Amino acid sequence: MGQKNQRIHFIAIGGSVMHNLAIALKGAGHQISGSDDEIHDPSRATLEKHGLLPDKEGWNPDRVHKDLDAVILGMHARKDNPELLKAQSIGLKIFSFPEYIYERSRDKQRIVIAGSHGKTTITAMVIHVLNYFNRKFDYVIGARVSGIEYTVKLSDAPVIVIEGDEYLSSALDPTSKFLRYNHHIGVISGIAWDHANVFKAEEDYMKQFDLFADETPKGGTLIYCEQDPLALIIGKKERPDVQAISYKSHSHASDNNGHFFLTNGKERYPVRIFGSHNFQNVNAAKEVLKKIGITTESFFEAMSSFEGAEGRLEKIRENNSSAIYKDFAHAPSKVKATVKAIKEIFPSRDLVACLELHTYSSLDKKFIPQYKDSLKPAQEQVIYFNPEKVKDKNLEPLSESEIKKAFNAPTAVVFQDPAKLEAFLSQLSWNNKNLLMMSSGNFGGINIPTFAEKLLSA
Repeated sequence: MGQKNQRIHFIAIGGSVMHNLAIALKGAGHQISGSDDEIHDPSRATLEKHGLLPDKEGWNPDRVHKDLDAVILGMHARKDNPELLKAQSIGLKIFSFPEYIYERSRDKQRIVIAGSHGKTTITAMVIHVLNYFNRKFDYVIGARVSGIEYTVKLSDAPVIVIEGDEYLSSALDPTSKFLRYNHHIGVISGIAWDHANVFKAEEDYMKQFDLFADETPKGGTLIYCEQDPLALIIGKKERPDVQAISYKSHSHASDNNGHFFLTNGKERYPVRIFGSHNFQNVNAAKEVLKKIGITTESFFEAMSSFEGAEGRLEKIRENNSSAIYKDFAHAPSKVKATVKAIKEIFPSRDLVACLELHTYSSLDKKFIPQYKDSLKPAQEQVIYFNPEKVKDKNLEPLSESEIKKAFNAPTAVVFQDPAKLEAFLSQLSWNNKNLLMMSSGNFGGINIPTFAEKLLSA
């Protein structure tokens, strides 16, 4: 599949990583087509820019024909997808996204960063440092990083760095994506039950990471966070001829102006990140990079310019008395870590923590108790959800009282209307107060940068 001028069709091309893979393959000389029943920005605008936006949304079996060399199937497509059925009927080679990435990286050293939280940031750190030193490498990551234009790169580089997702590979392949990459160096940043729609019990979810660790080959390396109890259990398991490396939060310091530093003995190195979870992520990235020839001193040099992955604890706007952040946090462990991080850097400011329940798990009445006390450090706890999303996912309706009870937050404010959420936040005083907006969605269409500017200029 590595040769030029392959004809490849994407079923569900609008996915965040799928559309970046399509662009990467077009750039490598392949002829790309694609389809989807729903494509939103930024995928839509990016596909259009590269001439890959389908002429109309929806599935059309006529787009699938015998002249195609392969089909790449996104997780969004179901088993009864008419284009998929056509591809199967005429005997085309069908890859899930992770299967295709593996196919293109068989001869590379494969580094896979896994974990319920932290994997995007660790992957971003590794990418940043390798870029800083002009190393030749490929990558797959779920968010943009300063210095790279797209989130997928496939070339003749000898190394590939992959953000390893535990979700299922495709409708045809109920295997966790990270099991399809066959890593040489694997990382487990932490484990906290998520994706309750496919992993009905915590044990089923945890088993995927155990399988990932067991997949580490002889002579390979498994790097795991010793401060995470589940990662520790899996990482300490005996695996013949596998080098197991544990890590914990990197030593660090701060000054009175809110600046943070990595420390190494008496030396201090300025960094732009903060939060206990991010100092864990730093050490994970450092251990990975040591395995591929980046010295500790070089790592510190490069990390001083690391700005973080897009949408991960990202500062949107600030003035002398307020700061507004957004974060992709949606799983309970991510929400807890993010709220804690903001309070650590601004202990004297009040915090308004606003969370959108958007994923299947977060809207599932049985799963929501996992969020207990996750917003507790915030002085104002705000929760938003769209009841139509609950219906779309065929879940039981949620009530305000059920959400407050699950979060153990009797004084929380719950909204189902984005306009009312905006109005509530707008009437607050933002003197000596920060706002944290957390979601994998968009709060019903709220433009957070525009809204942030409005709040702090009022």
